[in-house]
Amino acid sequence: MPNETTPPYRRLGRTALKVGPLAVGTVNFGWLTDEQDSFAILDAAIERGLNLIDTSDNYNAGVTESLLGRYFSGSGKREEVVLATKCFSPPAEFGSKDPVKASGSWVGPNQRGLSAKHIIEACNASLKRLNTEYIDLYQMHHVDRTAPFEEVWQAYETLVAQGKVIYVGTSNFAGWQIAKACESARSRHFLGPVSEQSVYSLLNRTVELEVIPACRDYGLGFIPYSPLGGGLLAAASGAEDGKRSKGLFSVASEKKRQQLQQYAEICKDLGEHPADVAIAWVASNPDVTSPIIGPRTMAQLESALRGVEIELPLDIRERLDTIFPGPGGEAPEAYAW
Repeated sequence: MPNETTPPYRRLGRTALKVGPLAVGTVNFGWLTDEQDSFAILDAAIERGLNLIDTSDNYNAGVTESLLGRYFSGSGKREEVVLATKCFSPPAEFGSKDPVKASGSWVGPNQRGLSAKHIIEACNASLKRLNTEYIDLYQMHHVDRTAPFEEVWQAYETLVAQGKVIYVGTSNFAGWQIAKACESARSRHFLGPVSEQSVYSLLNRTVELEVIPACRDYGLGFIPYSPLGGGLLAAASGAEDGKRSKGLFSVASEKKRQQLQQYAEICKDLGEHPADVAIAWVASNPDVTSPIIGPRTMAQLESALRGVEIELPLDIRERLDTIFPGPGGEAPEAYAW
């Protein structure tokens, strides 16, 4: 159970659901992190109050969901967490450019996207792998422009009525698509999406234009992924984290290398690791609910927890804005009068 050092919980958007200040992303579990270490990281995260566990049916070709299923069946911690998973792509797509080779079976045209058929079949398959009777937050992993929201909500309403899904979330939606999804759900007297998951970091601030304002207006929790900019911000020094950091730094563009070098100087002035400062910057945005971290090791989990403790002074934030300028604010003022 969370102890006295547990960070404060916050509401997921307009719901009464409480989640911790960081979400534990599991994309590395069963791939770069073996099962024993994955279980240890989950134990430590839950103990520290990080109760939002995020996964997807296409992480590691379904292996990650199965790993989580074994964890929950052995730990007895299923009710302690908010379990989030996603549907859109067939599980076979992860880790292989050849879905047939990855899965050993043919992937048909209806085993992807957001048709009612695929949503319901994917949910049932995820429930089986996760070894659970329900999913707390079932997210659409991407927009499907061929699927009308009348069809999408019909499927989700069925899953909610059956007790298989509690809340619905979106991921990688544009601002106008969030609005369309919410208005369509409202017309059906359905709760609709309660969260959006999108990429957000000092290196990628595009969502400040319309996605974050849409989430604020419609009461969606904003759960950003890749707060370290795909690892580049953690590698700002070009050397501190070993071979992987050196590799990331070396392939970055000249402009990005210059930005990262200036960023490393700011972190040095603060006396903090670049990865921790990157998380602190994302987490300190009042529109952000819980940044998603993807710890491969226990050390990375502890580092991320340090990130939510850091308070960035105004002058530091201004320096960061100078190095990593955003889109200029919200639309339309960002580009019009």
